[in-house]
Amino acid sequence: MAFDEQLANRIRLILGEETALSEKKMFGGIAFLLSGKMCCGVIGNKMVARIGPEQAEAALRMPHVKPMDFTGRPLKGYVYLSPDGIKTKVVLSKWIARALAFTATLPGKQSKLRARS
Repeated sequence: MAFDEQLANRIRLILGEETALSEKKMFGGIAFLLSGKMCCGVIGNKMVARIGPEQAEAALRMPHVKPMDFTGRPLKGYVYLSPDGIKTKVVLSKWIARALAFTATLPGKQSKLRARS
């Protein structure tokens, strides 16, 4: 599945030169990661925002917001934003800020070291 490169570029411009950010192809699209944890991305022509379970529940009552569901089971804490819901830089920036703020609260990843025998 191709993803909307123009939307990805709009997100890149808003994210700027943050050193803790990286990109990774995921879910048939592109994900933007903060310290290795997905915070937002693009799948098809939709933006994905990781805003946490509580915020996602409230956001789902807003126009242009749907649960992130591509396997038949919605991912908790993630939402899809349709193109009509992120037309302006101001609105897109607010969703990105929400995703960054939530992702920054997540604990660091555990290392996968094996115990020596």
